[in-house]
Amino acid sequence: MRKQKKNIVLEQLLVEDYAAEGKSLARIEGKVVFIEGAVPGDVVDVQVSKSKKDWAEGHVVKFHSYAQERVKPFCSHFGVCGGCQWQMLPYEKQLFYKQKQVNDNLTRIGKIALPAMLPIIGADQTEQYRNKIEYTFGTKTFIPSETFRQMKADGVDLSNLPGGAGFHVRGFFDKVVEIDTCYLQAEPTNRIRKMVAGFSVEKQIPFYDVRKHEGWLRNMFIRNSTTGELMVNIIFGHEDEANRIELLNKVLEQFPEITTLLYTINTKFNDSLFDLYPQVYFGKGYIIEKLEDFSFKISPKSFFQTNTRQAQRLYQVTRDFAELNGTQTVYDLYCGTGSIGIFVSKLAKKLIGVEVVAEAIEDAKENAALNQIEHSNFFAGDVIDICNDAFFIQHGKPDVIITDPPRAGMHEKLVKKLLEIAAPTIVYVSCNPATQARDLALLDEKYRVEKIQPVDMFPHTLHIENVVQLKLKEGI
Repeated sequence: MRKQKKNIVLEQLLVEDYAAEGKSLARIEGKVVFIEGAVPGDVVDVQVSKSKKDWAEGHVVKFHSYAQERVKPFCSHFGVCGGCQWQMLPYEKQLFYKQKQVNDNLTRIGKIALPAMLPIIGADQTEQYRNKIEYTFGTKTFIPSETFRQMKADGVDLSNLPGGAGFHVRGFFDKVVEIDTCYLQAEPTNRIRKMVAGFSVEKQIPFYDVRKHEGWLRNMFIRNSTTGELMVNIIFGHEDEANRIELLNKVLEQFPEITTLLYTINTKFNDSLFDLYPQVYFGKGYIIEKLEDFSFKISPKSFFQTNTRQAQRLYQVTRDFAELNGTQTVYDLYCGTGSIGIFVSKLAKKLIGVEVVAEAIEDAKENAALNQIEHSNFFAGDVIDICNDAFFIQHGKPDVIITDPPRAGMHEKLVKKLLEIAAPTIVYVSCNPATQARDLALLDEKYRVEKIQPVDMFPHTLHIENVVQLKLKEGI
């Protein structure tokens, strides 16, 4: 161990195991060290960013040797943009560690009786699997140190770079990685991004400067679908009608496969679109996606699972775990635009969806009508407020509850509400096994876990979805 300018560097640590959230771990003098940028089997030097009595965390500053199971990342931007943390691992090993992450979280945090976990469902398609991607245009381009030194040596004028078109650098809100090819979404995604950025550079119209809050070209969303429809939404920092119209026309001319083209003027300090109104320039303003024989209308602000093929598998698991036979009333909590509830609806007697976001509920109603599901009702509001005795008298108590909360998990008040409702079956879909484990420990008062099924939605990343079936304990 050596110190450099108050920074502690731990030398030649053998990375022993995967921890969670993309970090691995090593041990030194009885202390656990959580490490970013390494995999089990690597021998590394680690610069410590945080140190406590029993644990520390840091990032790799030098590799002495690499794990034998490492593979060469297929993307030239790996390790810089932060979008894919695990390209250096073969996919089979990624699945192994993701399943381990679910098991570790449920056992160490949940500390409840669990059945044997079902084998993780991996993705058949591990590249170009995203149906939605967001690109950022910024004035400050992130340049890795080695590239920076080479550019200086070559005499490149670093003060006159146009900016970057790509993704935010992890940990830097104002820097953008200039992307050549992103493998997360199928073409023409890269060609559209380059064409739009090139237009701005050619016209000498500056990209958006997030610090000064000035500039024109700001963000761009691209959504595709298995139905072949393609949506593009370009976000501008201010209105410039002449250049906007010229750009949008050129986009349509060069990419006739676009079925819906929108633009949004965002003069706010943040990038969120929830309170903005995308304007339709061409097309119907939305695209249609299909899961099995169900159709879903996706508007520019709609939430929809970003891996369509794996979403279908996730929903199939959810439907299987619900064990519906046509006689049950199903409550879909955190229902969003209604996709899970609609997917299981054919086997339900009645479907009740509840979601706090009113706009999502309007989308859910449209999707139910699109699929001719007449035995459904969707309600905007907090589950705790909506699901009272009067509501149950009117709509019936649930036989099956499906809950799919955000990464923070369910609010403790909602968990208490579920214990109060005491539905015979709960299917808990989670994008964060740690908060799911916490909630399962609370539900253990009345429920037992019957089935556990991890599903990999995002190959080459640290993220994992998990579906758990709970049954009401006997005598309750």
